[in-house]
Amino acid sequence: MRNSIGEYIKEQREQAGKSMRQLAQAAGVSNPYLSQIERGLRKPSADILQQIAKGLRISAEALYVQAGILEDRPADSGVRSALLADPELSERQKQVLIEIYESFRKENAVAAAQASAAEGASGAPSAEDAPFGDAVPSPESTSAARDAPFADGAGAPDPADVADEMVPPVRPDIASD
Repeated sequence: MRNSIGEYIKEQREQAGKSMRQLAQAAGVSNPYLSQIERGLRKPSADILQQIAKGLRISAEALYVQAGILEDRPADSGVRSALLADPELSERQKQVLIEIYESFRKENAVAAAQASAAEGASGAPSAEDAPFGDAVPSPESTSAARDAPFADGAGAPDPADVADEMVPPVRPDIASD
């Protein structure tokens, strides 16, 4: 276990293959200040930790936990524990995988909440869910309507007449010359 946040930052920096100067520049802090943090002479603020995390491309939460600003959350499932326990993954790889896993869980929770809100109390599609506010016809009702005689008793209309009726009239206010 690491003794300080500085040791953790140094370990992450080395795993990322960055020099202290490169990380200091990426994080927007001075090289001497970063050196003091890594040696445990300075305790960085949450803002500086966030900048360093961005420079390392790791979770700011991981640095906050190491610094004692946040408590490490208990695992929601065995996935987080398994990732953290895997000796073949670097700390950076573990954090990236945990971030991806948690982002999927959050995304799915939001989608589930939206789906349950959209279903409403009945769970059946309503007229508002159908396009143009019309009820969704069942296959049976569609074929029954197609095969039924018209209200005036006449047979099906001539397809040429129907095609003419389907052409929208030209509106003079939008007609072009």
